[in-house]
Amino acid sequence: MGLNSLPALLNDLAAIRVFEPASKLRSLALLEQYFGITHSRKAFYRIAPECFSLKGIVEENVDHFAKEHYSFDYDLLFYDVTTLYFETFEEDELRKNGFSKDNKSQQPQILAALMVTKDGFPVAYEVFPGNTFEGHTIRPVIKDFITRNGVKTLTVIADAAIISTENIKQLTQNNINYIVGTRLGNITEALLETIDKSICRKDGKSIRIKTNNGELICSYSSVRYRKDKYEMKKQIVKAKETIAKPSKNKKLKFIKT
Repeated sequence: MGLNSLPALLNDLAAIRVFEPASKLRSLALLEQYFGITHSRKAFYRIAPECFSLKGIVEENVDHFAKEHYSFDYDLLFYDVTTLYFETFEEDELRKNGFSKDNKSQQPQILAALMVTKDGFPVAYEVFPGNTFEGHTIRPVIKDFITRNGVKTLTVIADAAIISTENIKQLTQNNINYIVGTRLGNITEALLETIDKSICRKDGKSIRIKTNNGELICSYSSVRYRKDKYEMKKQIVKAKETIAKPSKNKKLKFIKT
């Protein structure tokens, strides 16, 4: 049956968002303006509550499409989250104030998680209350995806903000391979010294170091080295100026005179 079994209005709204992203009501106007397709607001309000029950059907059909046309085989999945805020100041069970990636901390939001294939084709999503910590989303989303699709082996790729020690433990226990970015500022001093002694300071060179959380791969960049060095010098100069003339700086964070 495919996605043609879904309400025509829902398919049209999805298509117009690819053409020109806008609000749902604005999308109705764009459909009529560009393609002569007319849907009433009442029609949208009527089907909107039904859309929640269509999530499983949509994901199942999209997954089938990805396998047929993109050779999707679960070997690599990219995972990330974002926040979507609302033009209101009233919260409810889903729309909550939280850390906003749009710098709209005073407005309620939702947290949207998305998984895509290595070709960038979306295969699963989930929505969480806006005050959910993004690091707490990856485990339930991945586990639900594996259960629904009967996946035996899977490798998930995510950024450093998503992965915590507990997440790594859970992924390992569930035989889920992972590739994540990490911040060197979060590693131990002993490991940092090992990297400093082992790494080859030439562009493109990398090393592998075994850790309790898996293999750590570190590469060297002369451009990044110069940038970090410049930024650190700026911080030192600013700190010295603050200590020399504390009266000009009302907020003294991380500085002891």
